[in-house]
Amino acid sequence: MKNLRFVRGDGGGRRLALPGLHDVLWWLLAVGIVVAGVQLVWMVLAPVSPLGDWKPARVRLMDEGARSALMTGFDPFNRDIAVVAGPSRAATITDLPLTLYGIRVNPYSGGGTAIIAGQDGEQQVYRIGEEVMPGVTLAAVAFDHVSLGRGGASELLYLDQSKPAPTVASTALGNPVAPPPPSAPPPPPVAARGTGQIGAGDLREGISFGGNADGGGVTLNPGGDGSVFAGAGLRAGDVLVSVNGQKISGQQDLAGFARQVRPGSNVSMTVRRGGRDVPVKITVSK
Repeated sequence: MKNLRFVRGDGGGRRLALPGLHDVLWWLLAVGIVVAGVQLVWMVLAPVSPLGDWKPARVRLMDEGARSALMTGFDPFNRDIAVVAGPSRAATITDLPLTLYGIRVNPYSGGGTAIIAGQDGEQQVYRIGEEVMPGVTLAAVAFDHVSLGRGGASELLYLDQSKPAPTVASTALGNPVAPPPPSAPPPPPVAARGTGQIGAGDLREGISFGGNADGGGVTLNPGGDGSVFAGAGLRAGDVLVSVNGQKISGQQDLAGFARQVRPGSNVSMTVRRGGRDVPVKITVSK
């Protein structure tokens, strides 16, 4: 071998000399290269999957009884949340002339609003705790009704679901289906004695002006039997703040109102009612 050396001993014989450090490192490197080559050949000729006998985990399904119990206890409309008021056992259906048009419930804050119209058909948005009409407050809201506080008792007002849902026009077998005929238009909001108009004299006698209101304007009160006042769309306690765009700050501005009321004219008033500005339009008959 090239790297093995023999040296002469003291007795004249020859003995094998130990290899140096350089020779040892060379042989170790050569052995490592051979081992790596053998492993590479083995991996190519006899590949072994690193996953072994692997199988995917099976999906665990709930039994029929557990799924039925889960769906039975789930309410997608949040009707089981405690902050949403439900009908009380002592509550009764109200007989007040009110119509509920819409509800908005916030089950997480406990608040909500409702769109309610009175006998005059005027829709207003009320929050919980606000007065809907004298002596009646909005106590709570739910997904299909509201609770009204009246004289310490609770009364329920439900959404009117007796009317059929509108039919959407579609096609059947290539033939268009005609939509249902439109319903008759609602009556005008201003009506007195069934005519839809108010005479100038009746209007002057049916509206009584009170004192100046806080924040400007003049308080309005019904005159006579109150039919003209109600027919004009007014409520007791309304505050007149403008007539045909002219501001009414006090009784000194009422002369302008008298000039506007003449046969054949249209009077556009703005009254302050419950902190809101409500437009009122009156047609004076000829």
